[in-house]
Amino acid sequence: MNQKSEEKARDIIDKLLEASGWIVQDNAKMDFSAGIGIALRELQTDSGPADYILFVNRKPCGVIEAKKFGTILTPIEEQTERYAKSKITKLRHYSEPLRFLYETTGLETHFTDTNDPKPRAREIFQFHRPETLKRFLEDDQTLRMKMREFPKLEREDLRECQFKAIENLENSFRENKPRALVQMATGAGKTFTAITSIYRLLEFAKAKRILFLVDTKNLGEQAEKEFQAYTPQGSKRKFTDLYVVQRLTSNSISPAAHVCISTIQRMYSILRGEKELTLNEEKSLNEGSEIAKPVDVKYNPQIPMEMFDVIIIDECHRSIYNLWKQVLDYFDAFLIGLTATPDNRTFGFFDKNVVSEYPHQQAVADGVNVGYDVYTIETKITSEGAKIEAKQFIDKRDKLTRQMSWEQVDEEVTYAPTELDSKVVNPDQIRTIVKAFREKINTEIFPNRKEVPKTLIFAKTDSHAEDIIKIVREEFGEGNAFCKKVTYGNTEEKPSEVLQQFRTAYNPRIAVTVDMIATGTDVKAIECLLFMRDVRSKNYFQQMLGRGTRTFNSDDLKRVTPSAVGSKTHFVVVDAVGVCKSLKVDSRPLERKPSVSLKDLVTDVMFGNTEEDTFISLANRLSRMERRLSDKERQDIVKVSGESINETIHHLLAVYDPDQVEIERQKISSTATEEQARKKLIEKVQKTFDKPEYREKLFNIQKSHFQIIDKINI
Repeated sequence: MNQKSEEKARDIIDKLLEASGWIVQDNAKMDFSAGIGIALRELQTDSGPADYILFVNRKPCGVIEAKKFGTILTPIEEQTERYAKSKITKLRHYSEPLRFLYETTGLETHFTDTNDPKPRAREIFQFHRPETLKRFLEDDQTLRMKMREFPKLEREDLRECQFKAIENLENSFRENKPRALVQMATGAGKTFTAITSIYRLLEFAKAKRILFLVDTKNLGEQAEKEFQAYTPQGSKRKFTDLYVVQRLTSNSISPAAHVCISTIQRMYSILRGEKELTLNEEKSLNEGSEIAKPVDVKYNPQIPMEMFDVIIIDECHRSIYNLWKQVLDYFDAFLIGLTATPDNRTFGFFDKNVVSEYPHQQAVADGVNVGYDVYTIETKITSEGAKIEAKQFIDKRDKLTRQMSWEQVDEEVTYAPTELDSKVVNPDQIRTIVKAFREKINTEIFPNRKEVPKTLIFAKTDSHAEDIIKIVREEFGEGNAFCKKVTYGNTEEKPSEVLQQFRTAYNPRIAVTVDMIATGTDVKAIECLLFMRDVRSKNYFQQMLGRGTRTFNSDDLKRVTPSAVGSKTHFVVVDAVGVCKSLKVDSRPLERKPSVSLKDLVTDVMFGNTEEDTFISLANRLSRMERRLSDKERQDIVKVSGESINETIHHLLAVYDPDQVEIERQKISSTATEEQARKKLIEKVQKTFDKPEYREKLFNIQKSHFQIIDKINI
């Protein structure tokens, strides 16, 4: 290391060590009475002075090899091992090799515990605390050693898919694979599988603490109930009688907890050192609970990186990217993902270590899931759109306040099917669908039923849901209890209470939701899914279908639906919008910041926000806008910006497209970095939005502040 690079790296390393509770001292001024953990600089060994020797209770136990920024650390491991095996000049009586090996640049740190079977370096966020190394020293058997000695798993009450998943996961632990993915169809028992594995990790591998991460408060509550109900194999006591399970409802982690259940939003808040949660943990991550101006996670001395030995990530396809990935990278822990709908990025994140693959089709064949039929309701307006002639008097409603007004349209208004319930609300079109559903539900869809089967309607927006509820109640001639809304919006009843009624009580028969129970939430009684919104994401659509796949035995089904005969055999997808015909794509939805306005997204890009979700969401907004543009508007945009909206969209998406970044890197030079290439792509985007006339044109084109209430096309 040259002197300047060394001084800079050493300064950062000193601060990292101090943050982790180490007292950093010069060799000439060592004072072991200063604390439990001492990091001595430049202590002489047979191989020369070591950068740092770590002492715990006066006993040398680790060595740190420091290198300048940018150094590739893997080749340095041999040098670290040499220092670890060398005799320390001042400690001739001490002959044991040092157990803990670190290589670091201050920006990147690798760690090896030489007591591990087949010791292998792993990247860590921080240095371990002295108390942690003391605990490691007191037990010669490391976690990875104990993970090689799980007792035989008995099948007992485990499904075949669960048994195989746990066996394969434990084989993955034996091989010291840091990440593993459990893919199981919705309803196949992912959480039960995870709890079984958690019990075995605590009981047999002696894991200290395990984190069960979810992305909504509702899923955390569900998981807590499953822990409370779980009885381990060979035991007559409940899991919660044997181990302490804490569902985090504040930003305080109990030191007595063996299992912590937390939303990833709350854990992010805790790592940020916030005393109270400032994020929305009601909405799942693909429903707009991202942060407008994200802040990087830094080391929090109150939450050491070694706090959790294993992290289970429920619905991991939503919580392993972008901002939230920081939470997972923070901890020195095994990462286990649970999902029914992995995509390519999910497989990549978990190093393609898929320990369980159990698709819906196989789950149906095994009787774990129920299959489904499709019943199509088509209306002319749903398939073709409609037109309102000029000079007609129409109702208009403000989207936000829902305040009504009445005016005459000066020009003809033509709207496409995709604009229904966003730009234009046609109550009669909703009524036509609901009326057809009412007429067919007990004759063709579920013949001979005396009551409406438990039905979940997927609406486009909260406002759309309100319109549906009103018309459902009217068409079925029922009261308020018959049909209720289950969304995150403000309601007189708590969504969780309505959801519980929907699960276990006779009413409501119909629940209308936008996103709250579209994914992850169990309602076994559902026998009918009515889609009044389209879905572009294949994964999301599969998650929504998962709301109906749950099996339900005869007695439980009859409690909520008395005229049902036998157990739940299937569910029906009532497709009123062509959702089963439209193309589904294997990707996350492009819209990732629905609560952020177009103007704010543009402003964020201009002022240097480089968050991926900002670029993707802005591309999505422009894509939506482009489909509504007239030829003249397209020409006007090219005049003021020098490029079409489609070109701008491509530039936005290129910023986080690895292939496009690599192409740009090669354009710059063979030695250019990925960061330099991405910066170049970002500058290209910013140059477009820097033009005030272009921004003004975009904002003027955006005319979706009001909805037209069409009572003419009936």
